[in-house]
Amino acid sequence: MTNKSSDVIAAFAKGLRVIEAFDARHPRLSVAETATRTGLDRATARRCLLTLVAGGYAAHDGKYFTLTPRVLRLGMAALATLPLAQIVQPWLDQLSERVGQSASIAIRDDTEIVYLARAAQRRVMSIGLMPGSRLPAHCTSLGRVLLAALPEPQARALVERSDLAPRTALSLTDPEEIMARVAQARRDGFAIIDQEVEIGLRSIAVPLIDARGRVVAALNVGMAATQDRAETLVETYLPEMRRVQSGLERVIA
Repeated sequence: MTNKSSDVIAAFAKGLRVIEAFDARHPRLSVAETATRTGLDRATARRCLLTLVAGGYAAHDGKYFTLTPRVLRLGMAALATLPLAQIVQPWLDQLSERVGQSASIAIRDDTEIVYLARAAQRRVMSIGLMPGSRLPAHCTSLGRVLLAALPEPQARALVERSDLAPRTALSLTDPEEIMARVAQARRDGFAIIDQEVEIGLRSIAVPLIDARGRVVAALNVGMAATQDRAETLVETYLPEMRRVQSGLERVIA
């Protein structure tokens, strides 16, 4: 289809070009670098960048701009088609079959986690989880290992900005207690949640690391609390999860 020039919003198109200027090789850009990569003049590039900051889609440290996970909201409905989701889905399916439980992969978006892929053996939560579903990071196993990958001050700031209203009688609501669990996840390399998100649900999560050693997502296995005691999750599920973690480290760019 041919678009008439009168149907095109030039400013919007320029903003999209600015977003596309960021990539794996250019995660941080100055105004001048953005102008060079987009072909825009510096004043226009600066206005686009500051607009992204104002909307929460970018961050600015005084010189450099970086995109925030909020950019994912622009295409959240298409999460399942992202390359990472395509890469991890077969691994998730195999893991779920081997352990007989549901398995999920999620990324962090500010104070929440966003499900990227899922293989469900049975429904263990009252809400249906699917790619694009969101839960608080501070009270989920996926979220705690993702918070553990951050510098402690950054993780603490996110926890303190979170809605800490209890979801169950077992939910932690004290930021210090939550940070202690995040620190434990950082030491152990995994996190366990016992009915903090929903009564009857336990889960264990590990970080997913790319070939450059960066934590890019988290993997968990969830099960009904009637099936396994919390203290047995490491012995029962962690070895298989480590296999997937190791295998994906070799293929995630």
